[in-house]
Amino acid sequence: MNMLDREKIGEIARLLKKAKSVFFVTGAGISADSGLPTYRGVGGLYNDTVTDEGIPIETALAGETLKSRPELTWKYLSQIEKNCRSAKFNRAHEVIKEMEDTFERVCVLTQNIDGFHHQAGSQNVIDIHGDIHRIMCPGCGWKRTIENFSEIEIPPACPLCGKTARPDVVFFGEMLPYEKLLMLDDELAKGFDIYFSVGTTSVFPYIQEPMFSAKRMGRPTVEINPGETGISGIVDIRLPHRAAESLDAIWSEFNKN
Repeated sequence: MNMLDREKIGEIARLLKKAKSVFFVTGAGISADSGLPTYRGVGGLYNDTVTDEGIPIETALAGETLKSRPELTWKYLSQIEKNCRSAKFNRAHEVIKEMEDTFERVCVLTQNIDGFHHQAGSQNVIDIHGDIHRIMCPGCGWKRTIENFSEIEIPPACPLCGKTARPDVVFFGEMLPYEKLLMLDDELAKGFDIYFSVGTTSVFPYIQEPMFSAKRMGRPTVEINPGETGISGIVDIRLPHRAAESLDAIWSEFNKN
């Protein structure tokens, strides 16, 4: 990191010194340092490609496709899960967990379905898109937590009613879970002293809104992302670097004295 970045890191550490509460929005970029491919962008798993069937990956991973052709959706879910199977949480996840141990209140809103925040020990996590390690039956409500897809048949059948089970994740075209939206509204209503956006392109309005809301309230905002995003123009401090090195540098500076 150059001198300008070091100055920014020092400024962020000083802001954290004054803070009692911290809010994080995280996306695929925070898990890229674990070796996971981002969904799109540099190194994206499905960057500018279509599936073997000649349809966009968004269609293969859509809720309607899951209902009509579950074997197709599970095929590409399995490819994604296999690419992620040997990965584990990284230093960025650890720093956020350590912040949770330090500050009065820390909340993480994550778009990721890898479960890394939970595995790193964070407690107050809103996994708005779900967790790929949880599978459930849409018919009878049967649920099971698995370590990886090698434990189940693909596509899996519910052992109770025989219907095709699904991961407890939000597919394209599906509604966000109401109870998690309520959790998010409750957390944001309390307010935070500093807001971070880490490794997300901030495409969705519900991912952008916490940062815009912080800006309206005059609360400091920080973005950590190598590329320009939907909120880059409004944040107070922008670090154009990867998540793990940036958060580790910020936390090291915070803990110097």
